[in-house]
Amino acid sequence: MKKQVGLWIDHRETIIVTLGAHEEETKRIESDMERYGRSSGKPGSGNSTAENQQDRRFTNYLNSYYDEVIASIREADAILIFGPGEAKDELHARLVKDKLGERVIAVETEDKMTDPQIAAKVRRHFHQ
Repeated sequence: MKKQVGLWIDHRETIIVTLGAHEEETKRIESDMERYGRSSGKPGSGNSTAENQQDRRFTNYLNSYYDEVIASIREADAILIFGPGEAKDELHARLVKDKLGERVIAVETEDKMTDPQIAAKVRRHFHQ
């Protein structure tokens, strides 16, 4: 049987639901994004070097977070990605870049969901 994965993602956490032949596994990856919050400086405050450094740090942090998510779903045959904001599209772009984009069957917008709601959506999508 194919390994089917559905995941809900935002910049704070990812909930991954993996469907196997007779089992279902749920995994949570937290980004700890609050520790690496963006600069609170006002635009045009004249501190562009600090802002650029903060943006680079944020981008590097997101890349590490996406690396961890990708490592967890790399073996999937089919991937459903959903979530509320930009993270789902950023992850999809990373999967395409890593030559895994053809495994993505859909990218959908969804608001915050509970773990059981996420698992139910994944099961419905893959008809299990």
